[in-house]
Amino acid sequence: MTSEQPGEEAADLELLRQWDWDHVWHPFEPHDIGAPQKPPLFVRGEGCWLIDSEGNRVLDGVSSLWCNLHGHRVPDIDQAIRDQLDQLAHSSLLGAINIPAARLARKLVEVAPKGLSRVYFSDDGATAVEAALKIAFQYQQQRPNPQPGKNRFLALNEAYHGDTLGAVAVGDIPRFHRQFGPLLFPVKRVCQPFCYRCPLNLKRPECALACASEATELIGRHAHELAAVIVEPVVQGAAGMVVAPAGWLEAVALACKRFDVLLIADEVATGFGRTGRLFACEHEGIVPDLMCLAKGITGGYLPLAATLATEAVFQAFCGPPSEGRAFYHGHTYSGNPLGAAAALASLEMLLKPGYLAEVETKGKQLEAGLAVLAKHAHVGEIRRKGLMLGIELVANSVTRAPFGAAERVGRRVTDHARSHGVLLRPLGDVVVVMPPLSITGAEIDLLAQAVSRAIFETLPEGFN
Repeated sequence: MTSEQPGEEAADLELLRQWDWDHVWHPFEPHDIGAPQKPPLFVRGEGCWLIDSEGNRVLDGVSSLWCNLHGHRVPDIDQAIRDQLDQLAHSSLLGAINIPAARLARKLVEVAPKGLSRVYFSDDGATAVEAALKIAFQYQQQRPNPQPGKNRFLALNEAYHGDTLGAVAVGDIPRFHRQFGPLLFPVKRVCQPFCYRCPLNLKRPECALACASEATELIGRHAHELAAVIVEPVVQGAAGMVVAPAGWLEAVALACKRFDVLLIADEVATGFGRTGRLFACEHEGIVPDLMCLAKGITGGYLPLAATLATEAVFQAFCGPPSEGRAFYHGHTYSGNPLGAAAALASLEMLLKPGYLAEVETKGKQLEAGLAVLAKHAHVGEIRRKGLMLGIELVANSVTRAPFGAAERVGRRVTDHARSHGVLLRPLGDVVVVMPPLSITGAEIDLLAQAVSRAIFETLPEGFN
C-alpha cells in the first residue's frame, strides 16, 4: 500500500469514526459492543482503487459489492450525472414521464434478450425481484385463460434473491433467511446445479445433467400450482459463486415453456457484462418471461433497478380502470432521472466494440494468477465465470469437509488481503474475487498475488 495526504484533519476523522460506531447500523455485520472494530474509512476513489482516511490505496476487489463496473470517478458517468443535474434530479413516474427513464427503457429493450419489451423500474435487486414475484402471481390471475391455482413458486436450494420478504421467501441461505421463516410464504425447492458438492452425489459428465432432469420433473409435476420458477442464471452468487454446468439453464427454460410456467431470471449479480456476456441468459440463448436487473445497471453509481417483462405478460395487466387489472405496486424513486442518466452512460461504455470480449480474457488471467493455489490442501475449488470468481476453502480438500463456522477462515483471509492492499469480502469460507470490469492486466496480477498470499498466510500448514 502507498500513502497520500489525508483529505481531513485526523481529529475530525476520529470523530467520524466514533459517530459511525455510535449510530450506524452496518448491514451483514456483527456488532460486538465489547470489541470495537476499525474498518477502513474510504474518502475517495480512483479507477479500481479506493483511498482511505489514512491515505492508503486499496484495490476494490469486490467492485463495491459487485456493482462497480468501470471503476470509480468515471468521466463519462460523472458528466452524464452532472448534465442531468442541470435539468432535473427527480420526478415521479406515477402518471408522468421523464426523459432519461424513457431513453433507458428503450435501450434496455434493445439490448435485452429478444422478446422482453416492457421495463418496470424500482430501486435495487430485492425490489426488482419483489416486483417480478408479484407480477408473476397477478399474471396468472389475469391471463387470457386465468389460472388462479398457479400461485406458488419454485426456487433453487441455496438461492439468494435479496432481503425483502418476498425475495427472502424464494431465498434459501440459512444464515440470511432462517430466522424469518414464520413470515414467509411456502416455496417449492429444487437441488442446485453444484458439481463440486453435487446434491445427487453424481459426477460430471457421467451424471448426464441429472440436476436438470430433476428440475424438469418437478416443474412438470407441480405445473398446475406454479406461477413461476426463479433462478440466478449461470452463477449462484451468494451461494458461493456456484457455476451451473452448461445446458442446465436451457433445460429449465424449456421445461417452463413446455409446462406453461413463467421463468424469472434474476440477473441482479450476473447482468451487465459480469459473466462475459451482457446478460448471463445469453450464454444459453434463453429468453425469460421476467428478468431482474440492478447492481451494475448504473455502473455502481446510484440505486436503480429494472424488471423486464415480455409483451404477453404485460398485456395481462391492460384494460379499463374499472377492471382493476393495473399493477398496484411502486417506488418513490422509480426511474430516477439521475440513475437513468448514469445507466445510459454505463451501457454506452459496455457496448463499445471489444469491451465485453475483454472480460473473459481478464477472467482467464485472474484464474491463471491463482493457479498456485491448486497446490494448497485447503483450497477445494476455484470457480469462475467471466469476472465472477470464488475460492472455496475447506478443512480437507480430499474429503471436501468444511471448516467450522466459528473459525471464520474466509473472513481471516480477507483481513490478510487488506494488509496487502486489496479489499475483499467472503461468503462464509468462499473468498469472492469480483473486480471492476475495467481492471488492467497489471492490477489483475497484483490482485492475484495478494489473494494467494492472504490464503497462504491464513492457512500456512496447507501448502503441499
